[in-house]
Amino acid sequence: MSSGNGKRKPIGLAVVGCGLIGRTRAELACDYPGVEWIGLCDINETTGRKLAEDIGADYFTTDYAELLKRSEVNAAIVATVENEHVGPIRAAIEQKHDLFIEKPLATNAIESANILKDIESEGLDAVVGYTQRFRRKFLVSKQKIRSGALGDVTSATTRAFMNRLAPILTVSKTEHRSKLTPMVVSGTHSLDLSLWFLEGKTPVEIYARSGDKALGPSCGIKDATLGIFTFDDGSIWSMSINWALPVVWPAAIYTLEIGVVGTEGVLTIDDTHRDLVLATETPQPTIQSPEVKRNVSFLTSYPPGDVAFGQLWGPMREETNAWYGRIHTGMETPHATAAEGHRNLVLTMAMDLSAKRGEAVRLPVDPEELED
Repeated sequence: MSSGNGKRKPIGLAVVGCGLIGRTRAELACDYPGVEWIGLCDINETTGRKLAEDIGADYFTTDYAELLKRSEVNAAIVATVENEHVGPIRAAIEQKHDLFIEKPLATNAIESANILKDIESEGLDAVVGYTQRFRRKFLVSKQKIRSGALGDVTSATTRAFMNRLAPILTVSKTEHRSKLTPMVVSGTHSLDLSLWFLEGKTPVEIYARSGDKALGPSCGIKDATLGIFTFDDGSIWSMSINWALPVVWPAAIYTLEIGVVGTEGVLTIDDTHRDLVLATETPQPTIQSPEVKRNVSFLTSYPPGDVAFGQLWGPMREETNAWYGRIHTGMETPHATAAEGHRNLVLTMAMDLSAKRGEAVRLPVDPEELED
């Protein structure tokens, strides 16, 4: 992707999935001057038509194939629930559209590998939604590591905590819960960030463990997964995600700590959001479930950003507008590629596989082994 060639490509945008994330990206499209046409699709006609009315969309349908075949469309956002990504992605590939795909490419490793193969064989520009790459602290950290400030990275550690409201809402949307693990659904974000920092290193082994005492009985899902990756050059990285913290945990969703050590320096990142704490006698509604209220909150801890003055401000705004700029002007952006999205899925599933077997898993691992 170049830094821009002076030409401007008009964007005819299709948004498949009009829930919270699809709505956010569609609303931002209305304000981007390069977007000249917007079409929407959602299986829930009430939800889709409401968004179409709110943003003045040019077209709405409940059939994604119909939308993606329209002559006006040359770029598509796939923002359906995780288990329903494959159909619209394949339909968009057939039409050779630029793609923005909410993670993952698929919840099945074999399907994900096949989708990646098709994207690459068609030479399409497809990115995956890893919004945290667009936060200032992580962009600056990436640049420092990239410039060699730490020398050769020898080890890293990543710890992520999550309020359990997020996984409870995630599993409530589907009966297919076996693939909705802490790593695949949420740990993938901190895994992506960490591997972005460790760019150029190839993981060759993962050893992991999981537990399910809190969410297992009520939701049928794991609470936490902890693992250690070994890389081809001998460097090591520990990674943990626990998404079973109680609903009164002050963070909206995520708190994250990362440490990266190199031969010439160290970088520590505190993303726990304890720098902005609200304590109030009047309980405040949570973002995910307004009926759940808290007296203490870590403000700015909602990963997409925060609404102020009637608009969303934060990394999702940066990420979405950067993608529009990527298509419209050809500028270079830090988006995760489809290949990185597939890699992230495979590695999170490999962690789950290691935890299930109780032994180390050699990498790379065959997608068929993950599905078996």
